[in-house]
Amino acid sequence: MANLFHHCFVIYLILLDCFYLCLPTASAELQRFKQPVKEDGSLSFLVIGDWGRNGYYNQTEVAAQMGRIGEELSTDFVVSTGDNFYEDGLRNIRDPTFKRSFTKVYTAKSLQKQWYTVLGNHDYRGNVRAQLSPTLRNIDGRWLCLRSFIVNAEIAELFFIDTTPFVDKYFSKPKHHRYDWRGVMPRQQYLSNLLKELQTALQDSIASWKIVIGHHTIKSIGHHGETTELVQRLLPILEANNVDMYINGHDHCLEHMSSINSLIQFLTSGGGSKAWKGDFDQLNRDGLKFYYDGQGFMSLQVTETEAKIAFHDISGHSLHSFSLFKQPNLHAGSTSEE
Repeated sequence: MANLFHHCFVIYLILLDCFYLCLPTASAELQRFKQPVKEDGSLSFLVIGDWGRNGYYNQTEVAAQMGRIGEELSTDFVVSTGDNFYEDGLRNIRDPTFKRSFTKVYTAKSLQKQWYTVLGNHDYRGNVRAQLSPTLRNIDGRWLCLRSFIVNAEIAELFFIDTTPFVDKYFSKPKHHRYDWRGVMPRQQYLSNLLKELQTALQDSIASWKIVIGHHTIKSIGHHGETTELVQRLLPILEANNVDMYINGHDHCLEHMSSINSLIQFLTSGGGSKAWKGDFDQLNRDGLKFYYDGQGFMSLQVTETEAKIAFHDISGHSLHSFSLFKQPNLHAGSTSEE
């Protein structure tokens, strides 16, 4: 009887996945989710990127410190900046990598909260729709992964953007990699729709804080450096709409850069597992506030008038922290570093 139930459940998962695979996905319309704040109106969350390696490369150690800091801050949710499963994403909705790299690694009580997740370029090398499938939420209820979406947390709005399709080389020079572009083609229409949706959403936002999250860098001195396509197409929209922070992964480091053209703070949290020691541009340091070529994660504590950001290493120590300030309901702000 138990075997019959198991087989029926597997068939159900396959049919459910097939249903979602058949849904049209050419549109980049941004789905919205509501995230409650604490009773005092504040918000706290962690940011991790470039992590899914079955617990290896110190992924488990970073996860343990996330749990400790998460308990101290009473975090409300966790953000993943992508490259969730190495080296080539998930094969299907039954891929054991999902549990090995996610469910069985982030086990701390404070991490049993909603995870808001975007895709990275390594995720696109697998079965993208497996990662996007609601079936994974049945396996682990914390998991929420979409191409692009918005989280409304009252005092803050988080705009999650699918950055991988912007990068030309993944299409023109994929080398030996195979990317799953289902739902993205025709590419230019997809990107145009996404940028229009983002522009409208940012213009309409009345949140005190506007935070945009994507996998790829805009400003970075790390291994990948700036992503030209995002500098040209995404950055002008962020600047025109008074975005406070752009948070990304992709470079396997922790980093804080500022802009000379706007108040945007560029924050990299890509140290979830394997890091790249000594691999950075020592000459291009304009706007650099902090760089750490090791493993770790970020924490954010947000009120209507202040955002405290900290970068933590593999031992949970705070390596760099700073605060952003603003008047209620105004987007002009200032920065104070510690």
